Amino acid sequence: MNHSAKMAQALRLLLAFLAIGSCIASDNIDLWPMPKTVSHGTQKLYIKKDITMSMVGSTYSDEKSILKDAFQRMVDLITLNHVIDGINPTSMVLTCVNVVVHTPDDELNFGADESYNLTVPTTGDPLYAQIEAQTVFGALHGLQTFGQLCYFDFTSRLIELNSAPWIITDTPRFPYRGLLIDTARHYLPVKIIKGVIDAMTYSKLNVLHWHIVDEQSFPIEIPSYPKLWNGSYSYSERYTMSDAIDIVRYAERRGVNVLAEIDVPGHARSWGVGYPSLWPSDSCREPLDVSKNFTFEVIDGILSDFSKVFKFKFAHLGGDEVSTSCWTTTPHIEGWLNNNHMNVSDAYRDFVLRSQKIAISHGYDIINWEETFNNFGDKLDHKTVVHNWLGEDVAPKVVAAGLRCIVSNQDKWYLDHLDASWEGFYMNEPLKGINDTKQQQLVIGGEVCMWGEEIDASDIEQTIWPRAAAAAERLWTPTEKLANDTRLVTSRLARFRCLLNQRGVAAAPLAGYGRASPAEPGPCVRQ
Repeated sequence: MNHSAKMAQALRLLLAFLAIGSCIASDNIDLWPMPKTVSHGTQKLYIKKDITMSMVGSTYSDEKSILKDAFQRMVDLITLNHVIDGINPTSMVLTCVNVVVHTPDDELNFGADESYNLTVPTTGDPLYAQIEAQTVFGALHGLQTFGQLCYFDFTSRLIELNSAPWIITDTPRFPYRGLLIDTARHYLPVKIIKGVIDAMTYSKLNVLHWHIVDEQSFPIEIPSYPKLWNGSYSYSERYTMSDAIDIVRYAERRGVNVLAEIDVPGHARSWGVGYPSLWPSDSCREPLDVSKNFTFEVIDGILSDFSKVFKFKFAHLGGDEVSTSCWTTTPHIEGWLNNNHMNVSDAYRDFVLRSQKIAISHGYDIINWEETFNNFGDKLDHKTVVHNWLGEDVAPKVVAAGLRCIVSNQDKWYLDHLDASWEGFYMNEPLKGINDTKQQQLVIGGEVCMWGEEIDASDIEQTIWPRAAAAAERLWTPTEKLANDTRLVTSRLARFRCLLNQRGVAAAPLAGYGRASPAEPGPCVRQ
């Protein structure tokens, strides 16, 4: 984007602030994503320097310290690394957050109750806030919201909370709110992946879709077939099974599921580096050889190993962009097709369905990219979730056929499309064209996709944020609270983007397209 275009973008952002900034500032609701219901007052509270957490009335024991650790992270975040050296006043001091969780279970499952209620009163001795939730994962969201209410004041040198009392009730619109990362096109260090997970929690995204392997590299250890990671870019660009376990545990303690993907039968050239017999031939290396039982033994081994690590309900089996020309130009595969009275379309369908059965045998429900539905939707297992990416007209067809769907249409929710604006991310509606209530319930959510061809550890954060946060509100906030004009949320999202920056997340400016840089000097919220 040239300088004049950047200036025009900045001017449009400034005009949006001038048009609506005053009304939003007066209402003092700077929360992102917007909760289901919010009421507040006008009084200022001070957060005690050594604020504590209690669990009076909770049936959850927190034996794994999930809440305790989350509370400490929240306290660390609200200081923004400032030195809190003001003197606590004698009144209007919030001393504690009491967290009441009504169920003892802390195993993260798809569809877990993520609702919470948050109250911040202005009366009481001692004065304390309360979060009430059915599950610990709802309580985690409540802590995130409470943290957004708090800020460092440069006059008092204390953490303050404005506009009390607050009464917030909240629950997500969709159970699946995803973000895809791609470690096959460029390796992402474990620390970077954990940073992405942390940032996801700030906007209440709850599924990290880990596109682990692809045709370019196979970076993960598979104990059942230890030569597979010979297909990694280098000896150092790999993940051990212990790394994967660490990432999954890190995510689950923050309320984030990890969805593992192996994309078959296409996008799998790297598999044959360690096991060349998976290639149709040495000169034609993709898709995987459909004619050999060994191919499916390897898939079974991968999913068997995955089932010990990735505990999410779903496994993603890909199935997209399959060019079958290698199957027709390789003599032994052509002979197998003839012997089985199949054409390549039949073989593609057979490969996908056979892989689905393997995944189901390991306890998974299956997610496949939409090409599988477009080609043989009536043959897919009824547990299939169709992942829509090519266009917005597919999701209505999927749910009309009685299958579940995840929406990621590439024109709006692909983060590698740098010309896709945050406004487009915000306005993209997963239920577009679906009017039947029962069919709407088959759309389990949506996902923004950070494909890795042109990103790596150096620029992933500013390519994801704040556009992913714009989609996060669409997936979390009830329809009636969503803005029908992005100018009504511009200043609130800008302040959330600045909050991300203050928390160490390199979120890009709103003015401009993906991964934009500031157009000129100025305050954060005007970028």
